[in-house]
Amino acid sequence: MRSQNVEFPINGGQAPGYLARPDYDDMKPGVVVIQEWWGVNVHIKDIANRLAEQGYVALAPDLYHGVVVSEPNDAQKAAMELDRERAMREIDAAVDYLRNQTYVNPKQIGVIGFCMGGALTLYAGAHNPNVGAVAAFYGGGTPQIEEFAHSEAAILNIVGDKDRTLLGIQALDQGLQQYSLPHELAIYPGAQHAFFNDTRPEVYKPDAAKDAWQRALTWFSKYLV
Repeated sequence: MRSQNVEFPINGGQAPGYLARPDYDDMKPGVVVIQEWWGVNVHIKDIANRLAEQGYVALAPDLYHGVVVSEPNDAQKAAMELDRERAMREIDAAVDYLRNQTYVNPKQIGVIGFCMGGALTLYAGAHNPNVGAVAAFYGGGTPQIEEFAHSEAAILNIVGDKDRTLLGIQALDQGLQQYSLPHELAIYPGAQHAFFNDTRPEVYKPDAAKDAWQRALTWFSKYLV
């Protein structure tokens, strides 16, 4: 596996990100990894690395441009100050960057995200025609149902039954039934918000996290590979 900090083009400028990929150059699927409200920290980089170990080229765009926080108040402030339209442009640019790499199959692009990044992942699935599948972990603040009207992406939502975002995510999954796109909702009993984050022992739920990771990999394997 290879990993490095990269910059990718956007609107005549550059945006930062973290890239991890298998150590061979034949064409592979690409996955954009969208951060939690903490920033592109050790956990997000580890997720990108784990995807690379599974044969994906993973790019985590740094939506905070170098800022990483560890206190909830700081994270809330950073998330509130984030320009969501700019963030979505950078996510779209990350998709384009992957599609333009010789070692990425441009027709096999997925997006995975967590918390704030889960919601942004769903927006990417709703609006970017180059995204074939998404896995959104506890993505509160989801798009409106009608935003998926022209989407062809396969939508996987993952959430714990003790998560405050559960009702909204259930409503989204119910609404997606009116469209022909593949969609699935996985609810984990006893799991709280951020249950996948193994750097937060107060909420981490190992069995659920292991199953959710395998479910996401299976989803990408089915709809990208």
